[in-house]
Amino acid sequence: MRLAVLAFVSVLLAAPAALAAPTCNDLQGRTVRCGTAGAMPVGWKPAPDILAAQEAEPQPAPLSETQIFGIVCFIGGLLALFTVLPDFEDGQGGGWDRQEDDEA
Repeated sequence: MRLAVLAFVSVLLAAPAALAAPTCNDLQGRTVRCGTAGAMPVGWKPAPDILAAQEAEPQPAPLSETQIFGIVCFIGGLLALFTVLPDFEDGQGGGWDRQEDDEA
């Protein structure tokens, strides 16, 4: 088993990196698609004061316990609704309409 895991990990590490299009920045240091209006050349870096201003911006607050509970309840409710969906098969392999029944 260890040999299989080692072989799997070595294959993953030996895989080439995915090639993607380069990203560009605008004058405010935001990431934009290259070639759009206001995009700076590839490799351009914003001034240090602009970078410092971006890092000083307030970060969003983490989720509260009430919000996490609400998200868990919402996902649980969706899963509960999925379980009460009717059986769309007739128990004998038939489909929704007569066309599927006639083919059998």
